[in-house]
Amino acid sequence: MLILALNGSPHREGNTAFLLNKALAEIKAAGVETCLLQVAEGIYDAKNPFCLCCSTPCDGRCYKNTRLAEMFDMLRRADGILLGSPVYFGTVSAQLKSFWDKTRLLRREKYLINVVGGALAVGGSRFGGQETTLRALQDMMLCQGMIVVGDAHLEEDAGHQGACAQQPAAADVSGPARARVLARHVLEVAEVTAGLRRRGVVE
Repeated sequence: MLILALNGSPHREGNTAFLLNKALAEIKAAGVETCLLQVAEGIYDAKNPFCLCCSTPCDGRCYKNTRLAEMFDMLRRADGILLGSPVYFGTVSAQLKSFWDKTRLLRREKYLINVVGGALAVGGSRFGGQETTLRALQDMMLCQGMIVVGDAHLEEDAGHQGACAQQPAAADVSGPARARVLARHVLEVAEVTAGLRRRGVVE
């Protein structure tokens, strides 16, 4: 079992990374392998940071032998993904959008089908576009055929669509707590759906 966290912020140690690390700590405590990926590192290492549909169907030529290719190999192994982004004009960061646009090959290979996903967002204010960003994150995962989770139970409230925080995330009492709840929910669903994941079955 491997649960990944994708930090969609350009900042390695910013508010989004803080929230994702709180979530991963919950999963590590259960004895499960985790890894935090800084998506900006992969995008900046690519020959072109944006998807140009340079090959159809995609064959991954634009990021061959780059850090981005290594990251996508990690995604091929994932049982669950925590997708986190700061709020930029009510939606996800450019770095994360560019990263996800380049997962076309993974979509063709069907590697992310039935991988469990949870969304996390951090805004500059309490009502700073977090929910619209969560919906964008969920839509991105749904396009890959992932199993997207949101709220858990009344006594375990992650938030209807995922976990949100206000910056500074370290001072937001509810944000880290909701991130931990979301992490437990992602892990719980990943464990019971392990048999549904068919790796690289191209029909």
